Amino acid sequence: MSSLFPLAFKALARLPLPLLHNLGALAGWLAWLLSPTYRRNFATHIGQAGMTAAKWAAIAEAGKAVLELPKIWLRTQDEVVARVVKVSGWELVEGAWAAGRGILFLTPHLGCFEITAQYYAARKPMTVLYRRPKQDWLAPLIEEGRGANLKLAPADLSGVRRLLKALKTGEAVGMLPDQVPGKGEGAWVPFFGRPAYTMTLAARLAETGATVLLAYAERLHYGAGYHLKLFPLSAPLEGDLEQRTAQLNRELEALIRHCPEQYLWGYNRYKEPRGAGLPPEGKPAAKADTAS
Repeated sequence: MSSLFPLAFKALARLPLPLLHNLGALAGWLAWLLSPTYRRNFATHIGQAGMTAAKWAAIAEAGKAVLELPKIWLRTQDEVVARVVKVSGWELVEGAWAAGRGILFLTPHLGCFEITAQYYAARKPMTVLYRRPKQDWLAPLIEEGRGANLKLAPADLSGVRRLLKALKTGEAVGMLPDQVPGKGEGAWVPFFGRPAYTMTLAARLAETGATVLLAYAERLHYGAGYHLKLFPLSAPLEGDLEQRTAQLNRELEALIRHCPEQYLWGYNRYKEPRGAGLPPEGKPAAKADTAS
């Protein structure tokens, strides 16, 4: 049965983007209806953030985010980049180039988070943090697809060294800063008013003097493509490592408020990695599970 998954994945990559998004919307609703755990996480997270008004649209958008991945990973770079039909804030990238500085792109699980790195990589080298998926059949597809255009840095010490080297030599690095890190790689800081175990790596990499940019690609209606949006930090990072990490979370919150219907609210953002300890104030985090 597992041998059919790669074939299905490759078949999806050949479908038109409007059709993929329609199928994705259906898949989003099926996931919502069939999984009580997913439904509970989704409702809790979006309600806690005060964005319940975006709930119904977000259910469908979450499915679109999954079904568009085969096309982003497996089609040619030219075809993928052509899906970005509008860009705002590109002058921030050009400013970093002119200054000879590396660029640290922080893209949360918002909109089409895969296409942002692909768009930049069509112009200059980019290294992204990569965690091998738990599904063995999926790893080769990601590594051959995403890895064809991007430099993949494993989520370990050797990968961190690669990220540091890229930034220090004026190249770009991309990561999902709202991805729950493993034991010893994060700090308990607020995210939409609740302690979340948050990676400290982004704040550490910013110490290189790289330009830190927030980025996401808004999914346009009817499969019309994507609008890539880039933003600077609202203020320089200050304080100790934990304070800087908390500040980055506030920056992500502000970014998500731009387009709350396209954030993956069902992602188990508040899970407690094994060995990470309890969040502050004794409030239990969600238990880690294989579905997240």
